[in-house]
Amino acid sequence: MNSSRIVIITQAFPPLFKSLFRSSSSSLGVQKIGFLKILQQRKRGFRGVAIVRLMMDSSLEKCDGNVESKMGLVRPATEDYAQEAVEAIKAGKVIAVPTDTLYGFACDACSVEAVNRIYEIKGRKYTSPLAICVGNVEDIKHFAVTDHLPPGLLDCLLPGPVTVILRRGDSSILEKSLNPGLESIGVRVPDCNFIRVICSGSQSALALTSANLSGQPSSVDIRDFKNLWEHCSYIYDGGVLPSGRAGSTIVDLTKLGMYKILRPGSAKEETIAILERHSLLEDGSAT
Repeated sequence: MNSSRIVIITQAFPPLFKSLFRSSSSSLGVQKIGFLKILQQRKRGFRGVAIVRLMMDSSLEKCDGNVESKMGLVRPATEDYAQEAVEAIKAGKVIAVPTDTLYGFACDACSVEAVNRIYEIKGRKYTSPLAICVGNVEDIKHFAVTDHLPPGLLDCLLPGPVTVILRRGDSSILEKSLNPGLESIGVRVPDCNFIRVICSGSQSALALTSANLSGQPSSVDIRDFKNLWEHCSYIYDGGVLPSGRAGSTIVDLTKLGMYKILRPGSAKEETIAILERHSLLEDGSAT
């Protein structure tokens, strides 16, 4: 639909009402009409039709199925829109994306301003670290130390609903401003093609965290965080995510030959089985 079309049949429609109608409709600039409530009115000898209430949908629905509102632009999470997301990331914007577990807020992990914006959106303490997301398992070595791990371990764990905690090391290309003071970093390679294409296209790691206010339930549907849409440049809709709200399983792999489950998440048993198949032992030391 390219423009609003409203037809009003009236016995008398004086210039006053025509002017009011033109200014109201043009200033609102909407395309989808909710409803018109029209009354017959008798006043000072005038018999005609007055527009009493005009309620309009707050969204602009375009022909391609996208929904634009003052709160952000909702797009389907398909590869057709991946390049658009890449450009937003490169421009330092925050976007909302589906993963293989939950919806998340993502931005360029090397942009201090964008990372700070995520903290502001979530109301998150700056002492709470953010994980990063990369497009492929082989990319992890650019951001964290992996040479102490058994061969093939990361390929068995990822892509998947697992966050691996690794040491950053001196060779990490991550900005020091990301999680300052921490020598480790959480890394994800979600089993979700859309976000992985964005990572690869941006040629950087994404800072990634759940799309919700800190302390509130995680989001498996974009409507779960609708109150935060206005803070995102784009919201990419992947439908209702089936994995529940447990999030990824977080495992600490910073110690040689050891593992420690920091959060059970949605894949604890499968993760432990893979770790022990690669001869890693559980670290029983206190966190």
